[in-house]
Amino acid sequence: VQLQASGGGLAQAGGSLRLSCAGTGRTFSSYIMGWFRQAPGKEREFVAAISWTGGSTNYADSVKGRFTISRDNAKNTVYLQMNSLKPEDTAVYYCAATRRLEFPPTGYDYWGQGTLVTVSS
Repeated sequence: VQLQASGGGLAQAGGSLRLSCAGTGRTFSSYIMGWFRQAPGKEREFVAAISWTGGSTNYADSVKGRFTISRDNAKNTVYLQMNSLKPEDTAVYYCAATRRLEFPPTGYDYWGQGTLVTVSS
């Protein structure tokens, strides 16, 4: 699967952004999808994951209650709705996919290019 992330940009603290990640192929629903982020000078970190049909989700503690992951398998797209943004949410955001059988997965096998999110204070 090839992944294309979009939707990044500049937001003010307290504002919202929605990221999208479009996947290719007809088997999108067979992939667990995830979002990760990497801030300048920091390691990449997990943000959120969603199971094959969207029935289960998993979030990093730092974004719980503020971010929502969802997917539309008919559109081969996964979303990350980000509300109540904070300056510390500034990072390059990456979407990822895996066909591993456990949820949440222990790793991801396919990665999209990043999309930059900048939150100003």
